[in-house]
Amino acid sequence: MSQRVRLPRALSRTAGADAFGIAAARLRAQRPLRDPRLQKIASNLRSGRFELAGMELTGHLDRYPDDADATCLKARAIHRLGRPRTAAALYVRCLELAPDFSAARFQYAKLLVQLHKYEAALLEIDQLLIGDERNPLFRQLKASIHGAIGDDEQSLVIWQELTAETPGRTESWISYGHALRATGFQEKSIAAYRKAIDCRPSFGSAWWSLANLKTFRFSKADIDAMQEQLTRQDVAADDRINLLFSLGKAYEDLLVYERSFEHYVKANAARRVRIDYDWDAIASRVTSNKTLFTPEFLRSRSGVGCKAPGVIFIFGRPRSGSTLIEQILSSHSAIEGTAELPYIAALADRLEECECRNYGCDYPQILERLPSASLAALGEEYLKSTRTHRKLGRRFFIDKAPANYHQIGMIHLILPNAKIIDARRHPAACCLSMFKHNYADSNLRLGELGRVYRGYVELMAHFDRVLPGRIHRVIYEDMVGNPEAEIRKMLAYLGLPFEESCLRFYETERAIRTPSSEQVRRPISGEAVDHWRNFEPWLGQLKTALGSVLDAYPDVPVLD
Repeated sequence: MSQRVRLPRALSRTAGADAFGIAAARLRAQRPLRDPRLQKIASNLRSGRFELAGMELTGHLDRYPDDADATCLKARAIHRLGRPRTAAALYVRCLELAPDFSAARFQYAKLLVQLHKYEAALLEIDQLLIGDERNPLFRQLKASIHGAIGDDEQSLVIWQELTAETPGRTESWISYGHALRATGFQEKSIAAYRKAIDCRPSFGSAWWSLANLKTFRFSKADIDAMQEQLTRQDVAADDRINLLFSLGKAYEDLLVYERSFEHYVKANAARRVRIDYDWDAIASRVTSNKTLFTPEFLRSRSGVGCKAPGVIFIFGRPRSGSTLIEQILSSHSAIEGTAELPYIAALADRLEECECRNYGCDYPQILERLPSASLAALGEEYLKSTRTHRKLGRRFFIDKAPANYHQIGMIHLILPNAKIIDARRHPAACCLSMFKHNYADSNLRLGELGRVYRGYVELMAHFDRVLPGRIHRVIYEDMVGNPEAEIRKMLAYLGLPFEESCLRFYETERAIRTPSSEQVRRPISGEAVDHWRNFEPWLGQLKTALGSVLDAYPDVPVLD
């Protein structure tokens, strides 16, 4: 792995060539494809003909089962066809055949990260770094993994090194800024984002990173600079979208709400046309949960699952105050905050990819067919996955992934002693706040956000009926109005004594990786409660979609 590799002549002659580009070229040059048949298949892969490439590779491997290059190509094809776990097994086989195949090992490490197998990914990256210790691609991935599992100091060190080595690379400055922001170094994170803008003034992600600090305010010079970039014809679509969101925030801070809203509308419209959203699937998810999780079914599964206590799930719709709740509870001596952990969603995805195919049914109906031992094993697997995030050894830990509300039924079956907190905020305030945020892959129109919120309320109301007392609800406006009373209720639900430190949550030092990171490092303020009303003249579609859910809040209307 440590042998010198000759670079392509054109790249080796390029003065000041990007270190990341050079590292990628070296990986490709280490093991070039020489078989004309595999070269043709690789061309099909690059052209997006994944099924054709997969079939051709299957035939090739039937004849040459020990061909590491073909095995690597098939792993790539299978991955692109949406079967990441099968692809991972192929990468393992490839590395058994060719342990020095660095490009395959690097792809495998990235796939392990996608599968949230962080510790396994670190082992692969460390193996690569033995032979190429300064490779920026390997170090970048290692920094990202450390950040994902809460090893923030290690992550910061690597990002700082990479920005020093490649000061003209915008992406490194952005990642460094994110790491600084998560650990509470706001001024330094702003400086890092500014460096990214200096490198490329049209870099929309850097402008949005500043806007997304929430407590940051753009200057007039900033606004003029963003507007100037929007006049350029060569600005990429993603950059343009980020600039529009950022200008929406800038004008909102100037109290020019109509102009602000216009920019948010343009940004969301540009993002929405690139998102494939299946409304039938969303609606059927609520229906299938309500159909499966009846009182009779839940009684039949009483006593199953992993009985371990200690997990606190906080979920709800994004921008509902869940980060505030997490920060308050993490200030208690018995509770550790972690992050928006991916493991519940990963379990559901795996059941859909593997078990549903084996049993011939869909998710969540598969939960009806799994034996009790399998449900307990899923709970144990979840707990094992979370250990790498738990640094303090406290009795409780928090998993704050908002979308986990889709998986309440599975959570109850695999972890019956887990605590569940539903963070809920005024429907119009919550949906508008999501509309103002660039989620990249899930931005919806206002009316669509209202429909999703209504479905969320319907699903939660169902589980309130079939699992009475299982879920503790926190109304954001009540928390802001009387924090001590609401904190005492939460702690009583958890079976924990009240601690004054929970009222001084803003003094708790911990990494926070959500858009509310700066807000929860300050005392509670009621300024956001009715802020949505500044945009009320333009929220007709949202109000119509929310219907009785808006009128009844914080109560819940009959939605069946």
